Amino acid sequence: MTQHSSDLLYGLEDRPKPAPALFAALQHILASFVGIITPPLVIGSALGLGAHLPYLISMALMVSGVGTFIQARRPFGIGAGMICLQGTSFAFLGAVLSAGFIVKSRGGSPEDILAMIFGVCFFGAFVQIVLSRFIGKLKRIVTPLVTGIVITLIGVSLIKVGITDLGGGFNAPDFGAPGNLALGGLVLATIILLNRSQQPWVRLSSIIIGLVVGSVAAWFSGKLAPHALPDLPDLPLISVPTPFHFGFAFDWTAFLPVALIYLISTIETVGDLTANCMLSRRPLDGPEYVQRLKGGVLGDGVSCLLAATFSAFPNTTFAQNNGVIQLTGVASRHVGLYIGALLFILGLFPLIGAVLQQIPKPVLGGATLVMFGSVAAAGIRILSQAELDRRSLLIIAASLGIGLGVAAQPTLLHHMPKLVQNLFDSAITCGGLTAILLSLLLPQERSAEAATTALDSSH
Repeated sequence: MTQHSSDLLYGLEDRPKPAPALFAALQHILASFVGIITPPLVIGSALGLGAHLPYLISMALMVSGVGTFIQARRPFGIGAGMICLQGTSFAFLGAVLSAGFIVKSRGGSPEDILAMIFGVCFFGAFVQIVLSRFIGKLKRIVTPLVTGIVITLIGVSLIKVGITDLGGGFNAPDFGAPGNLALGGLVLATIILLNRSQQPWVRLSSIIIGLVVGSVAAWFSGKLAPHALPDLPDLPLISVPTPFHFGFAFDWTAFLPVALIYLISTIETVGDLTANCMLSRRPLDGPEYVQRLKGGVLGDGVSCLLAATFSAFPNTTFAQNNGVIQLTGVASRHVGLYIGALLFILGLFPLIGAVLQQIPKPVLGGATLVMFGSVAAAGIRILSQAELDRRSLLIIAASLGIGLGVAAQPTLLHHMPKLVQNLFDSAITCGGLTAILLSLLLPQERSAEAATTALDSSH
């Protein structure tokens, strides 16, 4: 099923006026802000890097801003030329923590840990940069079937994060409390109702209005109380980026898992870019599509290279921002320039980020849940464009079964070596690799039409 271009308030090359462009940019930032700063918080907490967390969070935001700007502006062919918000990738958490624990077990200091992490991530970025040059020749792998499966798995994986936030957040003492569910439900209902409005401004502002309504309700119910960021009582006023701030180190043992995750991240990016092309009403095949994939994956690689250079963890194109495009109807790449500038400013002034993080988890969960669901829906739409013969259905069944099975039973691989756990302990990794392998190994079925043509030509 196709949608008419009238569903877009602003097409890819349209130039919205500053006010609507700023509103659209703010919605993307609010949808991604917590996702950008959470990996540094998790890694910092696990590896004892509390003293460096203010700087790490600032760099994460600033590099995300620069990477997003590059993707939208597309200088020298680097970038997809679309709204591809760059954010800290959750896919790298296991591999990055593994690298950190290797150094920690040797008695390394926090600075040594970060030098090793950013060193292996720096060289790993070249994996993605090299792969970007061969995207056009990987058509047997980068098919609507594989990308549809990967996007669906990404969306379904994100839904778990959204519904957990709606309930109150991970390990929340009041998880699932009626008050949390009511707040999340209020935000969800507000966004859905406003998004059906015929007024462009209302539709454009649906996510921000939903978050404001939820935050006001949280304030009156006592759920919104000002507090400092965890372990960050003294945020600096301004953070200044410094190349290789913590030094530089390398270890093959730490590098190999990171390199494989870069490969998986490339596949995720191809899926996200395909969904973005579809939402932006751009071709899903042909030279333009291939060039956008090449530029987008190269943009991801360059963004990761900048991240490692300026002390941020690996970046990726955020899938949830495709949900924002779908909900707002704003696909203009010029909005990406606003997003990049705003993220850079947030990185300069960490206190601004601290204020945004005050939004209660249930309120954020109500907003992100519908966006993450939109990502999964986009994956299903891509799958519907593939020829769903017996072979395709078998690949879908096996990939979703394995991917979602690992996600549903996270202890499944815990008797395997740590390296195997780090590589395959996620739905996207297992499901994506299963889809790739089966699409390469299972022979294509001859369609009835092809068989009939062959029969006719034989007479």
